Amino acid sequence: MAPEDRRSMIVRAVLPLVVEHGAAVTTSQIARAAGIGEGTIFRAFKDKDELIEACVVAALDPGESLEIIGEIPGDLPLEQRLQEAVEALVAHLHRIGAVMTAVHRERVRPEHLRGRAAKSGDSRRESMEAMRTAIVGLLRPDAANLRLPIEKAAALFLSLLFSMARPVPGGPSSAEVIDVFLHGAVSA
Repeated sequence: MAPEDRRSMIVRAVLPLVVEHGAAVTTSQIARAAGIGEGTIFRAFKDKDELIEACVVAALDPGESLEIIGEIPGDLPLEQRLQEAVEALVAHLHRIGAVMTAVHRERVRPEHLRGRAAKSGDSRRESMEAMRTAIVGLLRPDAANLRLPIEKAAALFLSLLFSMARPVPGGPSSAEVIDVFLHGAVSA
């Protein structure tokens, strides 16, 4: 297996352990979860900290959610396409929250990870841009029916969606967010 493939495989196997144990996860737990020997961990990663950081970077990467959104058939009704996109993006946000909470229970080093794995040095901006682009693609079959330019509509939808990341007591469900996005908050 190529070194980068091995690293990715280990990270995928370890992410649930990082959520459960944070940085306190042991190398024996990591080895068991990945189905490898402990020595293999240190051939793929300099140390456990580097592996934990790779898990954080993987959690922040929206790639899997964007792939799911890209596979949503354009001939589905817009409301259904949006619901599937919400499910994918909310799962991504929950994964970020779970990993960051678990890792930062023991230590706080967010500055150390800023710009990590980003072409421009701003991974958060790149991630948001990739999500906006995915939503633009999702909206494209209905672009003629949008009251806003498609780029602005996608940004508005993401703003509504991200408001769900820190829910307000009694706040909207995903179905209500989609309904407000599609039909507004005021009845005519």
